Amino acid sequence: MSNTSLTRNHRILVTGATGYIGGRLVPMLEKMGYSVRCFARNSDSLASKVSQNTEIISGDMLSSQSIEHAMNGIDTAFYLVHSMGSAKSFMDLETECARNFAYAAKSAGIRRIIYLGGLGESTKKLSPHLLSRQEVGSILRESEVPVIEFRASVIVGSGSLSFELVRSLVERLPVMITPRWVSTPSQPISIDDVLKYLIESIELPKYEDIIVEIGGAEIMSYGQIMKEYARQRGLKRLMLAVPVLTPRLSSLWLGLVTPVYARIGRKLIDSMRYPSVVNSTTAQHYFNLIPSGVTDAISKALEDEDRDFAETRWSDAQSSSGPIKHWGGVRFGPRLLDMRRISVSVGQQEAFIPIQRIGGRQGWYYGNWLWQIRGFLDLLFGGVGIRRGRKHPETITVGDTIDWWRVEAYEPFQRLLLIAEMKVPGRAWLEFQVSQKENETILTQTAIFDPVGVGGLLYWYALYPIHNLVFSGMINNIGRYIQLHKEDL
Repeated sequence: MSNTSLTRNHRILVTGATGYIGGRLVPMLEKMGYSVRCFARNSDSLASKVSQNTEIISGDMLSSQSIEHAMNGIDTAFYLVHSMGSAKSFMDLETECARNFAYAAKSAGIRRIIYLGGLGESTKKLSPHLLSRQEVGSILRESEVPVIEFRASVIVGSGSLSFELVRSLVERLPVMITPRWVSTPSQPISIDDVLKYLIESIELPKYEDIIVEIGGAEIMSYGQIMKEYARQRGLKRLMLAVPVLTPRLSSLWLGLVTPVYARIGRKLIDSMRYPSVVNSTTAQHYFNLIPSGVTDAISKALEDEDRDFAETRWSDAQSSSGPIKHWGGVRFGPRLLDMRRISVSVGQQEAFIPIQRIGGRQGWYYGNWLWQIRGFLDLLFGGVGIRRGRKHPETITVGDTIDWWRVEAYEPFQRLLLIAEMKVPGRAWLEFQVSQKENETILTQTAIFDPVGVGGLLYWYALYPIHNLVFSGMINNIGRYIQLHKEDL
């Protein structure tokens, strides 16, 4: 039997397919001819990103029944989920998800589990995040299903959390006040090398429990990584070490100048304080792969960013926004709407183009400084702020992040629905619709708010004068933009 036939008969389950790693792994598996099944909470966010031959099963890792259903007929299962963006109970969530997954894998007769965790010396003190990552590996091994656990150091690639953190700090701060964690040694590995390890592990002949520490060709501190980025960008940066910055202060500092909001920043910094250096030769023993160095990894990431090629970003994962809010049992007040319409003298498709460019570098067509202030306030209260930007200046898919919004629904040239991920006392959406009516095109902009309790109502009405100014200015400026640029649309 040929290798191609074996590949096609090998059935693979990918959890975390909406995340940074999983979102890149799935297309590679598809291209290689594997039979792929994705497990996700929101199937709509995946439908436009995978091939028609890839099966999507909706479910929740906290539901053992849905995981068991997803495991049926699977040979190899990838465990690529984590709860870094969740609230204080993230360790409990990680443990429960891992136990559900392990039980389902054993019941379904899975041949192998492949898990990507974090690198850190288990014999020494670790951050709660790294401890949780390694505890997940232990739980998966208890399933008695052979587990390949990769423990990766800092991952460098376009769109990765580490890369965007470094890029934001270096690009925005000519003089950096740096805490002690910038001197912590690490062994950065490129996203391409991580994916190669994951792919090669599928066909590994030995079915046994293996812990594989993976890192790049060089050991470097976070400060040295930032200096290398600055060198490649032709920037001169001064770094001043300050020993008094606590993890909390550091996380707030990151939240102000990077896409990382405070809750994730705190967990990230806690982990950065501990070395992530490869101390095992297991990777060389099992894999015929020579990882690249930091210079090449940063160079490739910059090339991809310049081409707006970042296939996935850390913020694509639902967990980057914290836990999904559940509002069951909460009686909302009346749904509050701010609806505005204009007519434009162009076709439906042309009228929609400025809408699909909204956010990121384009901005919001009116009062960008007000949006920046609101984003800053959101960061102070532990929200995502406005720093996440968008993956591509024009292309939109369901599940994408656009500043502090996430694309909930998208119909090309007809409708864009954004759900807010900022800190608000309720739920907020922003919807754009373009429709044809006789000989004119109607552009409808609707801000929607479901308030929770009195606090939600007070929030809406307190900000109504500003909302009135911003929403009115936004749709009118979109109309002006269309008229001024209609020849180019």
